[in-house]
Amino acid sequence: MEHDDLVAHFESYSTWRSHLLDNIGDFRNWLNEQELNDAQIDLRIQQLLGRLRDDKLNVAFVAEFSRGKSELINAIFFADYGKRLLPSSAGRTTMCPTELMFDEGSEPCLKLLPIETRATDTTLTEYKSHLDAWKVIPLDIESSDAMAETFQQVSQTRRISRDEAARYGLYDENDESNFVTVHQDGTVDIPCWRHAIINFPHPLLKQGLVILDTPGLNAIGTEPELTLNLLPNAHAVLFILAADTGVTKSDIEVWRHYIGNSSGRQKGRLAVLNKIDGLWDELKSDKKIEQEIERQVYTSAGLLGIQPSGIFPISAQKGLLAKINHDDALLEKSRLLALEKALSDELIPSKQEIVRDNTQDEIEALEESIRLILNTRLLGVREQRGELLGLRGKNEDVIAHMMEKIKQDKEEFEKGLQRFQALRSIFSQQTNLLFAHLGMSALKAKVKSTRKAMVDAAFTKGMRDAMNQFFRDANENIAKSAQQIDEIKGMMNAMYKKFSEDHGLNQTAPPPFSTLKYHKEIARLEKAYNDHFNTVFNLLTHEKFSLTTKFFETLANRVVQVYEIANQDVENWLKSVMAPMETQVKEHQLLLRRRLESIKRIHKATNTLEDRITELQQMENNINRQLQDLSLLRQHIANSLACELEAQPATAVS
Repeated sequence: MEHDDLVAHFESYSTWRSHLLDNIGDFRNWLNEQELNDAQIDLRIQQLLGRLRDDKLNVAFVAEFSRGKSELINAIFFADYGKRLLPSSAGRTTMCPTELMFDEGSEPCLKLLPIETRATDTTLTEYKSHLDAWKVIPLDIESSDAMAETFQQVSQTRRISRDEAARYGLYDENDESNFVTVHQDGTVDIPCWRHAIINFPHPLLKQGLVILDTPGLNAIGTEPELTLNLLPNAHAVLFILAADTGVTKSDIEVWRHYIGNSSGRQKGRLAVLNKIDGLWDELKSDKKIEQEIERQVYTSAGLLGIQPSGIFPISAQKGLLAKINHDDALLEKSRLLALEKALSDELIPSKQEIVRDNTQDEIEALEESIRLILNTRLLGVREQRGELLGLRGKNEDVIAHMMEKIKQDKEEFEKGLQRFQALRSIFSQQTNLLFAHLGMSALKAKVKSTRKAMVDAAFTKGMRDAMNQFFRDANENIAKSAQQIDEIKGMMNAMYKKFSEDHGLNQTAPPPFSTLKYHKEIARLEKAYNDHFNTVFNLLTHEKFSLTTKFFETLANRVVQVYEIANQDVENWLKSVMAPMETQVKEHQLLLRRRLESIKRIHKATNTLEDRITELQQMENNINRQLQDLSLLRQHIANSLACELEAQPATAVS
């Protein structure tokens, strides 16, 4: 049986990333050997290597209950274990959002966050950094049966009163779309757990794959972290329908509000029509069965508002069975491989493109910085050698005159250094103003005041006004930071031009920087909030008020994260703006000192002239070799970046 297309391509992607890490590591080692690696350059390389090592590929599976979602995860990723690892049976199995990943720093385990945490204002992201809030169950990875039994925990429910369920935001008697069944005694069943994390050393999870299993519309609508963070940031989302139920009203709602968009199918967003084996009828011809499947595909596509080619009919159960039994014919009939190929064709190349672009930009900036150092050194050595060649056969007076000229150049440059220090002081002031606009303490104070305004609001208009003001302020501060960045760029351009004219230093433009991505992310969050407000907050009930404030907590936490990323990006940009100037100033200062020392030695002993010329020629040759080595290392990295992915051979899982 051929290796699964998605798994094979993901392994290929991981191999590509590993080779890229090796080449960048070689680049770093070479810089250290050549003594070209200063603290700033090394920090940038460390950050780049860290991002590549921690790179994740997030795939989310979304469906209403009983659509065969967990079975599909089993079929695609865990068939090699010879049984179902995730619980999959008739009715609701996965009761809470479940993430499957691997953290090398933690033991294999199942972490469960109690449902009672929904009564607090603490977000899921915050809880992830507090292990003591979770119930932790060790995993016996040597036994598939033991793991499957442990994973059953995600299906646990408990029966509580409606009032308590309402306090957790899981029940609202005024909501016609309420999914909780009320028993005769007035109680309701709710999940035992708010969120589950499975830390499992599966080969693909170890390579950076993260799988998100969501338990349906009710969980998506009541857990803001899913709406605002986990689903939007997934590199691929598989939305599962079922051939035996057709497209229901809740299916359409999930697709329209959380996955699809008004323009049709998105990249990395796939609709799956599962359970087509229910249409396999021995009394019908293959052609009739094919026509029935095709009819369901067209009907489903019309209801979701997408092209029929965007829906993939499969049988996850038969696909899993075929893989376990190595039945090629059944696997072909299940159509699972066609889905895996479509997913890998969209997911892996898109992810590779993102990583490739980000890495290439950083490597090009690093290479430019190193090449600037080497070219500055080369120019200085050539100038110094040219001066000394001109001294051949000259008398002591000429050499003394040359020494006096270099002293004047050095004094003039030191005056320039005083201007440079003054400009650095202004640069520091401008930087402080920039970070004031992106201040974290001010933002957190704004979150606190907005939360208070929402609590104090007597009507929905008051809540909406508080939130609108919050978004206006967040965007305004980023806009002010963009203006400050433009001022810094203008100042640095003038500084580079002045030093170029006065001292012959290379004039390079400060690298570009755009705040557009932060505005876009805040706009996305604002839209998510408005959609939530308009669709959920129809009546000012206590339950919906509580849910909306929880939604704000997650949203505000996400805005704080946007600001944290902006602060880090700005800090890196400021360093890249100043670093080339500092490097050139340092190199030029060193060059003048060496020139003066050379002339002094030659003035004292003329027989050192030829020795010094020979020494400078050797230095020039060495710098030229370094430039060649730099080009060669850069080409190796470029070759790695340009490498297209090819499926790796199958690897058996024990």
